[in-house]
Amino acid sequence: MEIKAIAGDITQVESPAIIVNLFEGVEAPGGATGAADRALGGAISNLIADGEIRGKKGEITIIHTLGRIPAARVVVAGLGKAESFTPEAARRVTAAVCRRLRSAGVRRAATIVHGAGIGGLDVRDAAQAVAEGGLLGLYTFRRYFSKNEDADRTLDELSVVEQDASRLADIESGLERGRIFAEAAMLARNMVNEPPNHMTPTHIADIAAGLASEHALESTILDSPQMEELGMGGLLGVAKGSVEPPKFIVLTYKGDPDNPDNNLGLLGKGITMDTGGISLKTSAAMFSMKSDMSGAAAVVSAIGAIAQLKPRLNVTAIAACTENMPSGSAQKPGDVLRTMSGKTVEVENTDAEGRLALSDALAYARQMGITRLVDVATLTGAIVTALGDVCIGAFTNNDELLDSVIAAGEACGERIWELPMYEEYKEQNRSQVADVKNTGGARAGSITAAQFLAEFSEDTPWVHLDIAGTAMTDRESGYQVRGATGVPTRTLIRLAEDLAAQG
Repeated sequence: MEIKAIAGDITQVESPAIIVNLFEGVEAPGGATGAADRALGGAISNLIADGEIRGKKGEITIIHTLGRIPAARVVVAGLGKAESFTPEAARRVTAAVCRRLRSAGVRRAATIVHGAGIGGLDVRDAAQAVAEGGLLGLYTFRRYFSKNEDADRTLDELSVVEQDASRLADIESGLERGRIFAEAAMLARNMVNEPPNHMTPTHIADIAAGLASEHALESTILDSPQMEELGMGGLLGVAKGSVEPPKFIVLTYKGDPDNPDNNLGLLGKGITMDTGGISLKTSAAMFSMKSDMSGAAAVVSAIGAIAQLKPRLNVTAIAACTENMPSGSAQKPGDVLRTMSGKTVEVENTDAEGRLALSDALAYARQMGITRLVDVATLTGAIVTALGDVCIGAFTNNDELLDSVIAAGEACGERIWELPMYEEYKEQNRSQVADVKNTGGARAGSITAAQFLAEFSEDTPWVHLDIAGTAMTDRESGYQVRGATGVPTRTLIRLAEDLAAQG
């Protein structure tokens, strides 16, 4: 969908539909909604008086204009209470309205910037939210359908109309930022939604190489021989069971080349199919495991957007990618691996494989001199038990960095909740034959998995994000649609911007 900003009176825009809004409790609409009401002879006010329009969050009312104004329809979007309105609410309402219009066969629409009036939002932030909500809410993944019955039902154009021409430049800036954020999240969604026979480690490497070429990123892609030279026993141990070659992907954006210590590392788990290996999952548990590379998809997609936004910060994205398959060559429970850091790991369960891959990613990042690390992984089923699909689980050795991550997530509508990292949990990972074992058992499984990773982040400021509960969704809500969510791509982009602003 093309999104553009135009100056003018929305009631005079010739379009199949124009979108205005109403806050809950407002009886006499003002602004653009009031102008539309007057042009329609008080139709909106009458519906408010009748109780049909109440302005509640998520409420959508379509009024056919019958030629009274150039637009064929006026859509009144309920925004909820003005005092609690946020950019996230603007994203969600835009997504819902755009989907509703698409289902009605509307191909062009015009909207005002939700929340930039009495909602109190900065007009640039509100415009960004409209762009993100519209693009993400209309996302579909239908690449493998031989016939697309809904091909003609597409909302192709959304015009953002602003009467005050002095605000147009800020709106255009916000729309462009929203496009960059949304397209990055949609790339991550596409990568995760692809079937595992297509989205192999090699394919992820090809996407990364394409981004590097497009956005002038430095690119390093390691194959098995180079990983062996570096002693990446964790990632290579997982890869042993698959005929698909593993890939270790490194993309670097240099936004502050004269200050190399001003940096951030984004590390992603890239298990493109997780069968559990020799510790085989059930068929039901295995079906959705193409999504076990969601962390890699997020970091690769995020750095492409970061390169476009150009924050004054050096950012490196690392994706440790392989399949986890059972075969005669696969690693076995009881094996001992030597990781890149030199630490040894007893493999108690081959289905605790993502942390093995990330152990080498963490060691590589530290060897590069990266001073702040954020890893992203669909790491544990235990986090789903603890937090469901509402928020991401977070673990850290540095409260300041975690606070920045949580704030970035809040700004993007991606909730993050900290879990404890008490020393006592380390005891569950203690091995009798190696430095550490790769699982601490069922109790506090997300915490012991994070404690395993902490062995390899050591004293470098580090945050671990467990996205096992939020990487996929089975329902449509706001700007999320069924399938991959793209979480936390937008949070990572915002984090890079925020750290750059902090200096």
